[in-house]
Amino acid sequence: MEIKTPIRYILAAFAAGFMLMTAACKKNSADISAVNKPVVEAYLVAGQPVSIKVYQQKDLTDTATYGAALTGLNINISNGSQTVKLTEGANGTYTYSDATFVTAGKTYTMQFNYDNTTISASTVMPGKPIGFKLSDSVFHVPNTIDPAYNDKVLQTVTWTNPDSLQHLLLFKNLDSDPFEIIAVRSNNKPSFQINTEKASIYNITQNSFKYYGHYQVILMRVNDEYINILTTNTRGSSQNLVNTPTNVVNGLGIFTAMQADTLSLRVTTQ
Repeated sequence: MEIKTPIRYILAAFAAGFMLMTAACKKNSADISAVNKPVVEAYLVAGQPVSIKVYQQKDLTDTATYGAALTGLNINISNGSQTVKLTEGANGTYTYSDATFVTAGKTYTMQFNYDNTTISASTVMPGKPIGFKLSDSVFHVPNTIDPAYNDKVLQTVTWTNPDSLQHLLLFKNLDSDPFEIIAVRSNNKPSFQINTEKASIYNITQNSFKYYGHYQVILMRVNDEYINILTTNTRGSSQNLVNTPTNVVNGLGIFTAMQADTLSLRVTTQ
């Protein structure tokens, strides 16, 4: 399906985070009960068609991104008042094309049978972020980076969050060949993601950006199931990957939902 920017990037960012947990979806003789569980990967976006990927777990020596696709499944999704059947496509991907099916505030339940077992998962489509603002649409990187001012707040990103809901903040560099601010910095990725940890503000300092250029600043309201995976892989190790959280009953992976808002920011010299 064709997804317009920034939704394409948002889904790619979710998938990238999910790839951190694919090691947990490898067959491990120490966890026999989980060996045959299917892996589900789905990110519902309000106003977008539904797409779910289902595949087998991988062997420990398998370096592929995904396990073998699971085909021939009959996957249904309900929003509480309507149940629809997904259409099978290529590579274990199942879709439903009516973009009006996914709306805020509804609970979505996915279900299918595999190996004589019912696989299911539920998620709630959150509301769209509100009150999303940049204190300025241009950020001027100081000519001199003084370590004494590393914590000095130069600009802010804010949003309304009285209920302390989960949000991720994405800074997507749009330049095809962005210019690096300081080449010796260890984190040299032009685009980056911030777990806001239920806050309503992100402080921009002299060290926030590694590259100059034009950015999309994307605020994503997400659910606990995604944050659980994100934080587990941040603090986890290869020894506890088999305990990676999942909200898929009798399966592995993630079935989640999100909404986003986007602003533009230019990072330049002072």
